[in-house]
Amino acid sequence: MEKHRERQKMKLEKIKMATCMDSCYQGFDPAAYLHYNYTPPRADFERRSSIVPWKLSCLHRAFTEDDIRGGILVDVGSGPTLYQVMSGCERFDHVILSDYLEVNRKELQNWLQEGKSKIDWTDYFKYVCELEGRSSSAWVEKATRLRSVVSNVLPVDVLQSCPLLPGLLPPSGADCLVSSFCLESVTHDLLSFTDALRNISSLLKKGGYLFLIGALGESFYLGAPGLYIPVVPLNESQVCASLKDSGYELLQLSIYHMPPEMKVGVDDVTGVFFVKAKKA
Repeated sequence: MEKHRERQKMKLEKIKMATCMDSCYQGFDPAAYLHYNYTPPRADFERRSSIVPWKLSCLHRAFTEDDIRGGILVDVGSGPTLYQVMSGCERFDHVILSDYLEVNRKELQNWLQEGKSKIDWTDYFKYVCELEGRSSSAWVEKATRLRSVVSNVLPVDVLQSCPLLPGLLPPSGADCLVSSFCLESVTHDLLSFTDALRNISSLLKKGGYLFLIGALGESFYLGAPGLYIPVVPLNESQVCASLKDSGYELLQLSIYHMPPEMKVGVDDVTGVFFVKAKKA
């Protein structure tokens, strides 16, 4: 009886969290979000202190240092963005994009199918090409490669023990996961953040890699004009503890401290972490 009550309590808590998430994200605007975070100054490729080039460099190094490649790369909680798979698309046969919100999945599909987007990704592709030692003019080839390897844009719910519908991945799981600014923005405390991290781990094969990008010290961000979305304010030690509790071996932790010129009023983030980990 006690176990039954505990299961019911957990079930009700998940329903409550899902309802809260639906409410928080009502009215999310991909165009506004992209403008806030993925245009200058945060995406200034001529400025050494800009956050977007830092993220792209972290991803490039993470894939290349250990020559990570394989069959399936899953991006968990893609949002309306593509930058997080621009390096990985060269190293995996299939890339799966995913997001909880239909408006974000539609934004991704528009770029994949029609080349339409609410932001111009050209400079992003060029920058990653240069990181790879290629001419920036190879960006068209890279964009074509990305379109060719994206096999699905799927609904995902990291609050569920099985975030994707069953049968979409091999029984052993994906070879690699990427997730950027997702888990801390759909959970309400450290415990639920750790639970979400454990949930996405179910998508990854044993020995597979996780690349996790997230916010430090952030309590909110704007998802549209006037739409304040709550975030779990994490610190470095909490991220490391959550990874350990979720069955990961931490291989690398890099921290970006937000300089004044990157604080543009669309959130209260103090830093960004990049994690490279391996599922034990």
